[in-house]
Amino acid sequence: MITYKEAQSQINSLAKSFGTETIALDDALGRVLAMPIIADRDYPPFNRCAMDGYAIRLEDFNAGLREFEIIEIIYAGQTFEKGLSAGECYKIMTGAAVPLSSDAVIRKEDTEEKNKKVQIKDIECSFFQNIAKQGQDIQNSSIIINAPFYCDAKTISLLASLGKQKIIVERLPKIAVFTTGNEIKPVDFPVSAVQIRNSNSYLIKSLLQQKGIKPTICEHILDEKADLSEAFNKALNFNILIISGGVSAGDADFVPEVLEKLGVQKLFHKVSIKPGKPFWCGQLPNGGLVFALPGNPLSCLVTFSLFIEPFLRFSSGLKPQPIIKLAFNGTRTKNNSLDEFFPVIINEQKGLLEPVQINGSGDIRLGLNANAFGYHPAEIETIKPNSLVEYYRL
Repeated sequence: MITYKEAQSQINSLAKSFGTETIALDDALGRVLAMPIIADRDYPPFNRCAMDGYAIRLEDFNAGLREFEIIEIIYAGQTFEKGLSAGECYKIMTGAAVPLSSDAVIRKEDTEEKNKKVQIKDIECSFFQNIAKQGQDIQNSSIIINAPFYCDAKTISLLASLGKQKIIVERLPKIAVFTTGNEIKPVDFPVSAVQIRNSNSYLIKSLLQQKGIKPTICEHILDEKADLSEAFNKALNFNILIISGGVSAGDADFVPEVLEKLGVQKLFHKVSIKPGKPFWCGQLPNGGLVFALPGNPLSCLVTFSLFIEPFLRFSSGLKPQPIIKLAFNGTRTKNNSLDEFFPVIINEQKGLLEPVQINGSGDIRLGLNANAFGYHPAEIETIKPNSLVEYYRL
């Protein structure tokens, strides 16, 4: 039995790109850029007025002039007609292009305007005051974003400003999701006292959906070798198979046996963690991976978070999430030699991890309200109050 860090290392060493594709900017949220982004021009592309006011020549102000004649009004997106002469100014709006004959903007609040003339109050004025210089943010042909890079709302806004209607991104993997078990029934199916509803299917699909991935296949299979073999065989050419249930030591846990008979090479079975110990991982004939997760809800969530989520990040070229620690607001004791993961709430205001009550890995609440997993190392029997605890944000 290997440790979870050994398992992570072995899985992540097999991560590679699933290829690239070109998509519309509208579809970019949550995707990973696979190309460097280069500026198509200077930004700002012109000397931009930073606020509503009056554009003047600084030499006139320094010569003692305080009254200026307005010769033109310049709005954002509008070009100008005339250059400034001594004692003249432009009335100019925020975002407008400042003419080259002007080198300072006096804000509207520091002036009084009457009869097409403006009087400047007793203020100081400096070169390029209230003007954003052309190219001061970004220079033409410079690299703005290096790939790989995760596309969030800010990134998409920047890409739109750069005129990127289409972008090259990492291709999403082709994934099949299978849940197993004779006792598992669809959500809309009447259940007996000894049957349970198929929550893991929704859990796994939702976790994938958060990464923009929709499984090509999502099926439930009975605990019959022939049914399992038939279902798995349909996805042997996929990038990833995710299976829930059928990997423990029970008489009906046929998943590992069936997978190996189909030519899937076992990488390891069982990891020294709780919950999630029965986790099985193998490699498809085409190089893809199979992740067989335990059927208990919390075990399913923990093993997805520890092994599948990092693998997807590595496959798209992103770096692993940083390891973060916070003080633990409680006491936690365990009586085994396994690494344990338990639900916690990150108290941002106090900088603490708050424990969440849960009754084992079969608890359908999944640590409701928890937003992270705390890590209780194998070698530590008791986590004492205010001990620094490593956590994995959900």
